Amino acid sequence: MKAIIQRVTQASVTVSGEQISSIGRGICVLLGISLEDTHKELEHMVRKILNLRVFEDESGKHWSKSVMDKQYEVLCVSQFTLQCILKGNKPDYHMAMPAEQAESFYNNFLEQLKKAYKPELIKDGKFGAYMQVNIHNDGPVTIELESPAATTDPKQLTKLEKQQQRKEKTRTKAPSESSRERNAPRNKDDPSASSGAEGDVSSEREP
Repeated sequence: MKAIIQRVTQASVTVSGEQISSIGRGICVLLGISLEDTHKELEHMVRKILNLRVFEDESGKHWSKSVMDKQYEVLCVSQFTLQCILKGNKPDYHMAMPAEQAESFYNNFLEQLKKAYKPELIKDGKFGAYMQVNIHNDGPVTIELESPAATTDPKQLTKLEKQQQRKEKTRTKAPSESSRERNAPRNKDDPSASSGAEGDVSSEREP
């Protein structure tokens, strides 16, 4: 799971010309859900977002207070394009969780945010809609968060990890029978031993 956190003075979401959500001072969260994400990654991201210290304290000391400490607002927007993998210059999104699964996962993410903080201070866009997101970045301050590496269960490995595993297995395989025969030293008494050219008898043989 990936998230882009922006400290804002205000932010809003508009769909079809109508503003559907807005916040004042706080953070705007763009969230990209991976097809490998589980409840564990969800909990990790909720905890990190709410405790990320991007605000100053009462004495003006920077990076001292979180959005919860300051009682500011949070605007969340689902952003599957964060899971982009470039193939040449073309974006590929096969690592993003499919929309039908991602919607319930995203809604669960919002519920966990509300439980951990104040429901009335958590706002969001409209999942799957074409949105215009207006962000007044304060600073600017933009921080990228990523959940810990996914499980090493073979069923959950990415294609790249699987390919790497196959390469390692190939390198560690025992040599084949034919390979062993080719590499085996020739006995000088073996009448079939030769220098490699057809009909050329080894110099080790008696005249």
